[in-house]
Amino acid sequence: MRKFNIRKVLDGLTAVSAVASASSAAQQQQAGNRETEIQETLQSEHFQLCKTVRHGFPYQPSALAFDPVQKILAIGTQTGALRLFGRPGVECYCQHESGAAVIQLQFLINEGALVSALADDTLHLWNLRQKRPAILHSLKFNRERITFCHLPFQSKWLYVGTERGNIHIVNVESFTLSGYVIMWNKAIELSSKSHPGPIVHISDNPMDEGKLLIGFESGIVVLWDLKSKKADYRYTHDEAIHSVAWHHEGKQFVCSHSDGTLTIWNVKSPTKPFQTITPHGKQLKDGKKPEPCKPILKVEYKTTRAGEPFIILSGGLSYDTVGRRPCLTVMHGKSTAVLEMDYSIVDFLTLCETPYPNDFQEPYAVVVLLEKDLVLIDLAQNGYPIFENPYPLTIHESPVTCCEYFADCPVDLIPALYSVGARQKRQGYSKKEWPISGGNWGLITQSYPEIIITGHADGSIKFWDASAITLQVLYKLKTAKVFEKARNKDDRPNTDIVDEDPYAIQIISWCPESRMLCIAGVSAHVIIYRFSKQEVTTEVIPMLEVRLLYEINDVESPDGEQVPPLPTPGTGSNPQSIVPQSHPSTSSSSSDGLRDNVPCLKVKNSPLKQSPGYQIELVIQLVWVSGEPPQQITSLAVNSAYGLVVFGNCNGIAMVDYLQKTVLLNLGTIELYGSNDPYRREPRSPRKTRQPSGAGLCDINEGTVVPEDRCKSPTSAKMSRKLSLPTELKPDLDVKDNSFSRSRSSSVTSIDKESREAISALHFCETFTRKADTSPSPCLWVGTTLGTVLVIVLNLPPGGEQRLLQPVIVSPSGTILRLKGAILRMAFLDTTGSLVPPAHEPWREHNVPEDKDEKDKSKKRRPVSVSPSSSQEISENQYAVICSEKQAKVISLPSQNCIYKQNITETSFVLRGDIVSLSNSICLACFCANGHIMTFSLPSLRPLLDVYYLPLTNMRIARTFCFTNNGQALYLVSPTEIQRLTYSQETCENLQEMLGELFTPVETPEAPNRGFFKGLFGGGAQSLDREELFGESASGKASRSLAQHIPGPGGIEGVKGAASGVVGELARARLALDERGQKLGELEEKTAAMLYSADSFSKHAHEMMLKYKDKKWYQF
Repeated sequence: MRKFNIRKVLDGLTAVSAVASASSAAQQQQAGNRETEIQETLQSEHFQLCKTVRHGFPYQPSALAFDPVQKILAIGTQTGALRLFGRPGVECYCQHESGAAVIQLQFLINEGALVSALADDTLHLWNLRQKRPAILHSLKFNRERITFCHLPFQSKWLYVGTERGNIHIVNVESFTLSGYVIMWNKAIELSSKSHPGPIVHISDNPMDEGKLLIGFESGIVVLWDLKSKKADYRYTHDEAIHSVAWHHEGKQFVCSHSDGTLTIWNVKSPTKPFQTITPHGKQLKDGKKPEPCKPILKVEYKTTRAGEPFIILSGGLSYDTVGRRPCLTVMHGKSTAVLEMDYSIVDFLTLCETPYPNDFQEPYAVVVLLEKDLVLIDLAQNGYPIFENPYPLTIHESPVTCCEYFADCPVDLIPALYSVGARQKRQGYSKKEWPISGGNWGLITQSYPEIIITGHADGSIKFWDASAITLQVLYKLKTAKVFEKARNKDDRPNTDIVDEDPYAIQIISWCPESRMLCIAGVSAHVIIYRFSKQEVTTEVIPMLEVRLLYEINDVESPDGEQVPPLPTPGTGSNPQSIVPQSHPSTSSSSSDGLRDNVPCLKVKNSPLKQSPGYQIELVIQLVWVSGEPPQQITSLAVNSAYGLVVFGNCNGIAMVDYLQKTVLLNLGTIELYGSNDPYRREPRSPRKTRQPSGAGLCDINEGTVVPEDRCKSPTSAKMSRKLSLPTELKPDLDVKDNSFSRSRSSSVTSIDKESREAISALHFCETFTRKADTSPSPCLWVGTTLGTVLVIVLNLPPGGEQRLLQPVIVSPSGTILRLKGAILRMAFLDTTGSLVPPAHEPWREHNVPEDKDEKDKSKKRRPVSVSPSSSQEISENQYAVICSEKQAKVISLPSQNCIYKQNITETSFVLRGDIVSLSNSICLACFCANGHIMTFSLPSLRPLLDVYYLPLTNMRIARTFCFTNNGQALYLVSPTEIQRLTYSQETCENLQEMLGELFTPVETPEAPNRGFFKGLFGGGAQSLDREELFGESASGKASRSLAQHIPGPGGIEGVKGAASGVVGELARARLALDERGQKLGELEEKTAAMLYSADSFSKHAHEMMLKYKDKKWYQF
């Protein structure tokens, strides 16, 4: 523990903040010694910034691979990302530096390594034997474009096909080119007069490694003899080839073509196909050829011991199926199943029991990689059901429009949300375990619960369990179900302030302790939800309509609107009666024909069945005013102890008592100032119809107030007619369009500096509201886009029944504070510098009738406020922490002296600021539009961390970035993925332990037994000494200008650990031990397994040698 005086504070400030520190020093002296020194424990060494994990579906996927022994799935993307998935909870993200698209992935099966081929003609070898995989080698092709790669099982020689039609061979141990090259002209010779096109397929004959099948795009297939360096057979077809697949016996192969046909060829009959099939073609009479269909993009041919083989293909639908969804076709014997997908198919793989291509394949599942989803189909069950996907890949089910992150939540929250969410699960999944089951979990060093809430464009809200760097969906809430759905375009006259997605969520306010949830939507609607474990049917949905007006009535004094007494909930009265009488919602247009007093969305008037979980407490909607639509809500806060919700936009602020269902406050922003308005505002042009503005707060308008100009800004005039939420359904906003010219709120609504003053921050608290106050009281602090903070006093009736009968009295305090830039966040500290959380009520079940004892308790129950201030002596004070887009201030209360000030940024602006707890202390964390992440101590605002991390490239980052407690933060890195990061040194140090292991030592399955007769008559798989053919001694050196070798950051030593054959397992295990600094004894069992594997390999090699040496049948 260390005390900070002003000199130390000054020493800690950077040169940029010299002016700020000088002014804070002066203010400190003015404040005198009255301010008690607070002990601060956070130092710069407590902070370090690093990425932790990435969740969600890989954005724009382009390639797929599977290791059948390790049971690891790899997905590559168009942006050069690599995502690896093992058992649920084991996943990993890597990135190719170039950012080029991944065109193909190939595992070195059971070797803990992966080869990636990129669109910039580079090959990379990844070491997966470490928790964060790294590139060991890279090879850049200079003269040829890579189109296809093939790595045979248990081989170190990778075949690389190119656009020119040539095949090069790469040694994956050294990542060097062999001198052996198969040139396209040698392969096709005189079979074609023109160039055969790029290589689209390479594979070796399952029964003879010396025969290589090469597919050219034009339709030519060549069986190449590697030893004699010439073609054995050439198969020509009129239609272009997309893919080729072998039958495991090596006597037949199947090709898929661009006209929707499959041709099956006998290896020794090259003149014509053995069979031609058009899976989706209409068979015409008179023996005519079927009509052409769409191309079959991929085919796989998998055999089973017990029955017919499987032919699985993507594409090939007939051209007359317009509007039909993409399909995967499974042909098994005489049955053909067509499985419709939600998105286009990028790639698919059949999962088989054996890694050996020369054995019966026994397929059990198909992994289908779609444009926006990953689907696993169970081939072993009738009807081919899909597996339930355990990965958190549905973040983007509807585009994410906002995010909130809560660390260190109450421990009972996750079980409660999980229990109500478990009822929402779909039925009909496969009963088998998820087949991608490789890797091991990391150690769990974080024990606190974490919850992420995502708001979506379709009005849905998802709660995620984010504890211990994992992610799992807990519960989904559909907010749109309270509204009538428009059946057709003519039926939606009022939603036209939003181009699309009228239910999109903009702001989420959640109280984890009381479980109260409040959301603000894009159609200027607010919904309050209460959590319940009981199912209820709501006969009439409680509803309020608020006329939030932005003009000063300078002709007549504003009427104090009398809100009518409300019928108690459950009396079955018409919901329209809940609307204040001065503007009944029945009138849909004003006298001059303009749309007036109508909300954008229509609430259902039929009974609503509400499942256990979040249930509607109240719907509040802003209405049209004289032909002008309501403006989108810019800030929102809910408080369960006070029973209040408050929201604001660029027109003003409204406060609602959700227990009594009444509007307590309805004011234009200027009216909040009363006579204290510091701005000179021009009068606006008069309107034909004037509406009285404001409910309840008449006395706030004392003195002369100049009406404000509404028509100065051309952008605001234009934007008031049409509002649109930037979701990922539309392209990201261009940075050039001034969307980030000034402030967060103005950037979201594109209203410039001269335009209206919007409400940008709201905070309920129990603190000193005026300088003369001797004790704290409930109040609301309001921050605006012009940097003003105003305080509103709340006079609450006693608890119990009195709370529902007596009104809440709201009055201005006259307190006004000023900062530079729009206000983003406010918080309060007690005398010891601890955070004073807003008062809250503990959660209880509201749908169960209380017994008499409970009622008595509830009468006595006071709202829980963790604030120590309520029991403090009168002389003790509090501190308000206020963060704006430009600066942060710490203000002593009740004196209202600014004791610390920090100019956060001069040239940029803060997008997100949060006051968070870390290491038993608190700090202010900020994310700036210039990409910097900064933290400051509290209350002294010493800079502790300033790291350039993330340039603001689009609106999505600004909309979703958030900090939370214990050094955690997140943002949406792509439309489908959440990136989590930490700014805590402790978490960075523990991260290595928390990450899962991708590679686990597994014994390679035994090779298939060839049987007595196959051995007797020379059948079975023929092996090939590739070293003898492709090694430097036999084939010479490759041309240096053809490809350039680049050592990877994974280290040269790691090569042996990633890519050698089975015989090198022992050395590789020792290498891995050295790298991790572990004791040798820990891997005794693994070493024994590897020894066994090496031993069995040497036996097979010995048997093979005997066979070729003596050719005696009795020796097999």
